[in-house]
Amino acid sequence: MKTTAIILFALTYVLLLCLPKWRAYIAALSAGLFVLLGILPLGQVWGAIDWNVLMMIGGTMGIVFLFIESKMPALLADWIIEKTPNVKWAVVALSLFAGVISAFVDNVATVLMVAPVALTIAKRLGISPVPSIVAIAVSSNLQGAATLVGDTTSILLGGYAQMDFMDFFFFKGRIGIFWAVEVGALVATCVLLWLFRREKESVQIDARTKVEDYFPTVLLVSMIGLLIGASFLPNKPSITNGVICISLFMIGLVRTAWKQKDRNMYARALKEIDYFTLLLLAGLFVVIAGITQAGVVDDISKLFVALSGDNLFVIYTLIVWASVLFSAFIDNIPYVATMLPVVAGISNMMGVEPYLLFFGLLTGATLGGNLTPIGASANITALGILRKDGHKVSAGQFMRIGVPFTLAAVFTGYVMIWLIWS
Repeated sequence: MKTTAIILFALTYVLLLCLPKWRAYIAALSAGLFVLLGILPLGQVWGAIDWNVLMMIGGTMGIVFLFIESKMPALLADWIIEKTPNVKWAVVALSLFAGVISAFVDNVATVLMVAPVALTIAKRLGISPVPSIVAIAVSSNLQGAATLVGDTTSILLGGYAQMDFMDFFFFKGRIGIFWAVEVGALVATCVLLWLFRREKESVQIDARTKVEDYFPTVLLVSMIGLLIGASFLPNKPSITNGVICISLFMIGLVRTAWKQKDRNMYARALKEIDYFTLLLLAGLFVVIAGITQAGVVDDISKLFVALSGDNLFVIYTLIVWASVLFSAFIDNIPYVATMLPVVAGISNMMGVEPYLLFFGLLTGATLGGNLTPIGASANITALGILRKDGHKVSAGQFMRIGVPFTLAAVFTGYVMIWLIWS
């Protein structure tokens, strides 16, 4: 049974890498085979799927759609541009803004919000928009690891480790991963200031974007506030966070459709939810439960312990930098979903708390995508925006910003997490 599970899991991963456009269906098919072959009993499938995670992702995506539709992000970007003296500071300010937004909003949505502003500035000044939009993309990826709702990988960690919104800030009497990400962001911002040191053209906007509906902004802030409040509820149901996100989205959707008297709003909003990712995750939850049931996860954990010589620092280092390397070329969602139980197994074998390794995994996997143009969905989205505008971006152009930015941020987080959590 274990051999069958290993072969099926390996084949699944190969197909996920080779056929990215079909990966959700591959994961679902693989999950079905794990059940049909008896590796995972049918009765355990429902419990294997983390419904709280799926509901959080779906609800957050819907709220983000309403937030973008309100044009509030564009207005915030206009305010930032008004306060910056030249291109260098405009790019850095927009990158920081993208980072802050991305701590609470999906990375791809953040790029779609902020990149057009950078594109407009570049057109007005007659300069290339490539460096500034790449900077926005990598900054949005960085901050995704900062909070529970910042990125799918963060939601996966929160669900697996039973961490609430506030646990990313302060956890078990120590500061959480949020602060390591923010310090890394400050160091990476210094890298951007150096990279854009020669861009001194002045910038200005013609007129501020007008926002006619502030309710989606209230929804987004309410979601954050309620998730914070839920962090302090003892013995709450496991789907509490998911119910919060879904409920707020439904309230916002009904209210917006009624206010605009537009029945098509329901269809438009529901289309913005990434069902492909939800199906992928549901399938992966079942697959991972299957390989755990078969003992494969324990075997992988033992391999890590053996390679490190049972040394915690070596294991931590291996997890962080291997995650950076893998995430530079493969999607970090299936990678993190697979590695969370492995990391837990390693911690259990060594008799240590898993949080040091959890945070190292999230840091490496989330930030590692910034190394290459294909390492993260936000990067691909940014390059798509540039391509539509007639700009072809080579891997070298991207990596001139992505590599120093990533190394600065990851190394800072790597050191800080070790000092705090070892």
